[in-house]
Amino acid sequence: MPKLWTETIEEHRRTVRDAILNTTAELAAERGVRSVTMSQIAEQVGIGRATLYKYFPDVETILLAWHDRRIAEHLGQLAEVRDQVDGAGEQLEAVLRAFAHISRQSRGHHGTEFAAFLHRDEQVAHAEQQLHGMIRDLLAAGVHAGDFRDDVAPDELATYCLHALSAAATLPSDAAADRLVAVTLSGLRAGNLVADDPKPTSRRARPRHHGPGPQHSGH
Repeated sequence: MPKLWTETIEEHRRTVRDAILNTTAELAAERGVRSVTMSQIAEQVGIGRATLYKYFPDVETILLAWHDRRIAEHLGQLAEVRDQVDGAGEQLEAVLRAFAHISRQSRGHHGTEFAAFLHRDEQVAHAEQQLHGMIRDLLAAGVHAGDFRDDVAPDELATYCLHALSAAATLPSDAAADRLVAVTLSGLRAGNLVADDPKPTSRRARPRHHGPGPQHSGH
């Protein structure tokens, strides 16, 4: 088979597959995972059911494939913004900012049922490990450069960053997400070290009263 013809067929298959993934995700977000059927998907995409079954066996498999593609896109986006700047500090800030924006923009993309279904995807845990490793490595490089604190292990700081910025999903704007990133970064700076023997800040001593009422002198 000629190479050009083969490439054309493969491109057509990718186009159809992408259309199936996008359409199924839209239907699931609109109607709920349990309400979507293969017939509805085929009709919306504009292909026959027999053709659809050549690509995927059922609705759940389609949704998981859509989610896996979305995860890969997000990880690729984070790696891209990291590589666009130099220096561990700048790279970490770029990654954290992009992660916060992705978290916020993903809010409301699908309903509770859809979100619960996707959370079962094993790729989620794998992606979280990859992102954790990316942030940990940037932190370790930043510690070596003197940009970040060295009294807490980079692995622990990476966990702190991910947990802190997961709150971006509930924020109303990208500006609010940026402020959260700034607060998170401030906790990573080299000057913010944990004291070996932290003591509470003393307050000005106040006179003590030993009786039920005010103390009076001169009687």
